[in-house]
Amino acid sequence: MKITVQRSGGVAAITRVWTVDAASSEDRQRWMPIVEACPWDQVSSRRQASRQSATQTGGEADRFVYSIRAGQHRAMLPEAAVTGPWHTLVEHAKVEGRETLRR
Repeated sequence: MKITVQRSGGVAAITRVWTVDAASSEDRQRWMPIVEACPWDQVSSRRQASRQSATQTGGEADRFVYSIRAGQHRAMLPEAAVTGPWHTLVEHAKVEGRETLRR
């Protein structure tokens, strides 16, 4: 299973991407509970995520948006919504993933 967390936006407008390849059975067993804990079926569409971000941040500019992929799952979340199991997934990917930058 491939897990990708992409963070875009912010003041510098640099996109950071963390990628984890959970290829071995041990890796999949470790990552599956983290991935499955996230409420994938409750995620808004990309357009709604942008609108939700503006609402949750009081219209503040330069906030991050996270695009998260794990196997067949996809989610687009404003920074303020990366809490609970989403936060756990994002933080694990940042620590264990391979990071790349995009401008």
